[in-house]
Amino acid sequence: MPSILIIGCGSIGERHLRCFLSTGRCTVAAVETREELRLAMQERYGVPCHSSIEEALTTGGWDAAVICTPAPLHLPMLQVLLAHGLHVLVEKPLAVDLDEVPAARAALAQHPRYVAVAYVYHLMPWVLAARDYVATGSLGTVLHATVMAGQHFPTFRPAYREIYYARHEQGGGAVQDALTHLVNAVEWLIGPCTQVYCDGSHQMLEGVTVEDTVNVAARHGMAMVSYAMNQFQAPNETFILLHGTEGSLAIEGHRQRWGVLQRGSADWTWHTVPPLERDELFIRQAHAFLDGMEGRPSPLCSFEEAVQTLRFNRAALQSIAEGVPVTISQVS
Repeated sequence: MPSILIIGCGSIGERHLRCFLSTGRCTVAAVETREELRLAMQERYGVPCHSSIEEALTTGGWDAAVICTPAPLHLPMLQVLLAHGLHVLVEKPLAVDLDEVPAARAALAQHPRYVAVAYVYHLMPWVLAARDYVATGSLGTVLHATVMAGQHFPTFRPAYREIYYARHEQGGGAVQDALTHLVNAVEWLIGPCTQVYCDGSHQMLEGVTVEDTVNVAARHGMAMVSYAMNQFQAPNETFILLHGTEGSLAIEGHRQRWGVLQRGSADWTWHTVPPLERDELFIRQAHAFLDGMEGRPSPLCSFEEAVQTLRFNRAALQSIAEGVPVTISQVS
């Protein structure tokens, strides 16, 4: 049975710890530098908890690790873990800049292991099914897409003022924290973003100055894509609409359904997924990572796909700062 080391036990780290345990396919331990939280994890889950990654690696015996630390530490930590022979699941975003990407890519080439990035839309059944449908070519060539999403962030993440979200350099703000999920999903559906023109602003969230509202005009190759997101609206809703030469496809995340309207049809055909338990997507993610470790097919976001989405993040923030369109390939 493989052994998994969870590095960082904030809210997302604890969820990974809980969900990997729930698979029944692995043993789990944790690293947490904060003593109070470390003791809480030990008591709550009955797992070994180490005070540092150095201490944990000295004990040896790990097959894989999940990086749940602040985003600036992700890639340096990935290199260390690869050098110790571990498979790695990295929380999103992959990083806050591209500086460490070449060294991380070289480490992966030198120490080939399964590396995936935790963009959880890859595990949503309604997104997976929609992607399979797009791959059949039944929509023809996708030429236009519209993405609209938002939620009341203080309700869903009440501690947002005190965590990484409040600082861009830690991976915060709407672009790096929330929009990045949607862009990664659309890139997975129709291909990588190639150009970004982004307007973002702090409109309402109290106690922070980072952008909480974003409008984007983007190109994904031939497809023109618009993204609209805010983090203070009353409804918690996500819409993704794809329009191709042969029909349209819709994903409604808040209704856990996807549908198609082929050219010439009168009505949408909808496919709805039964309600999922709170942790179900993350348990599926844990299973998918364990599958990938075993060399089996996995839908998880790859390292290079996450690098592409990181380039979008950087381009969007640059576009906000400069007020001009930014070509993704020119981002450094």
